[in-house]
Amino acid sequence: MFIAAEGVEHNPILPIWQEMVIGTIAFALLCFVLLKFVMPRMEAMYQARVDAIEGGLKRAEAAQAEANQVLEQYRAQLAEVRTEAARIRDDARADAEGIRQDILAKAREESDRIIAAGKDQLAAERATIVRELRTEVGTIAVDLASKIVGESLADEARRKGTVDRFLSNLESAGAR
Repeated sequence: MFIAAEGVEHNPILPIWQEMVIGTIAFALLCFVLLKFVMPRMEAMYQARVDAIEGGLKRAEAAQAEANQVLEQYRAQLAEVRTEAARIRDDARADAEGIRQDILAKAREESDRIIAAGKDQLAAERATIVRELRTEVGTIAVDLASKIVGESLADEARRKGTVDRFLSNLESAGAR
């Protein structure tokens, strides 16, 4: 047990008042130093940390908003490009169909022209062949007639008249 300076025995449950004063002064000094120097720095660091976190969150939100805006622009552009591609495809199909119709029309015109030219050429050849056959048939008919009649049909005018009469008779007999 502690003995006090005056010889009185000290009760251990009651604190010594000198220690209480020194403890209180030390505690007040510690509180003063903490409140004056340490707490403002801690508060500044805490505030800086809060600002950094809140700033990071704001930047993240701004970046997210910007990303969403860019995504919407991308989707709008994509839809626009798809629409444009569909329009171009439809235009190409229409152009192809128009070209196809033009080519078919030109082919029909060319075919009709070739057929008409062929018919004209065939008619011209037929007329030439008929003329040649007429001359040949006339010559044969005159030779045959001169053998049958017994007179010479050498005179061209008579021969022509005779041939024309003969062919007329043949044509009228063929028409019946």
